Amino acid sequence: MMKFAILSTTVAAASAFAPTQATIQSSSSILRSTPEAVADSSIPQPPPPPVINGWIPDETRPCYGLPGAVAPTGFFDPLGFAQRGIALNEIKRNRESEVMHGRVAMLATVGYLAGENFAGPFGLSGPANEQLAQVPAFPFTLLAGLIAACELKRATIGWVEPDFGNWSKTLWQLNPEYYPGDLGFDPLGLKPTDPKKFADMQTRELQNGRLAMFGAAGMCAQEIFNHRTILGTIDFYNKVNAGIDPYAACAEGTIC
Repeated sequence: MMKFAILSTTVAAASAFAPTQATIQSSSSILRSTPEAVADSSIPQPPPPPVINGWIPDETRPCYGLPGAVAPTGFFDPLGFAQRGIALNEIKRNRESEVMHGRVAMLATVGYLAGENFAGPFGLSGPANEQLAQVPAFPFTLLAGLIAACELKRATIGWVEPDFGNWSKTLWQLNPEYYPGDLGFDPLGLKPTDPKKFADMQTRELQNGRLAMFGAAGMCAQEIFNHRTILGTIDFYNKVNAGIDPYAACAEGTIC
């Protein structure tokens, strides 16, 4: 009996020095609160992308949530230019390229039809593809200078100033606060202030620009192929379909 009492007392005394579960958890909490752990959580994170024209870049959405997808195709990207994982800067650069080429194509589409059917300066005539070569040297130089000035101005608005000492991080980089295509040029005040209306207008511009790129490319290819104006080609095939020889009134050795 005496031996049992001594054994019980020894076990009780030893258990008083054994760490409890609460003590272990407390020690773990202290370890997790070491300066090294605190330092890891205090690493500065990059700031979130700014809200531009109501658009908040969202990497979980196609094309980071930029407008431009419409029914029936929805988000259509068979070549993967805007696939998941592409950096935001690349997406914005591709959109900038799409918007600007679309605007040029819309002007070109109107220019093909207007330039071939209305008398212009310098006596330009014939297919639009051949009219640029007819422009005198001095006006041509002024035109080239104007285009260069516009492009340089666009670069200063939308692009980060390149640092050639660290070119890999600054070359081809757009300003974080720059919305692709928004150069601040709106003389007619058409730009909506409401984010949803702005997204709708941007989608309409994109759709018209995409169609114009196809249209301008088609007109350019057609004139390279047959050296006729747009309306001249329509008249040519109207005669063919009517059974009339389209070459009957042509002088020998000329294209008509």
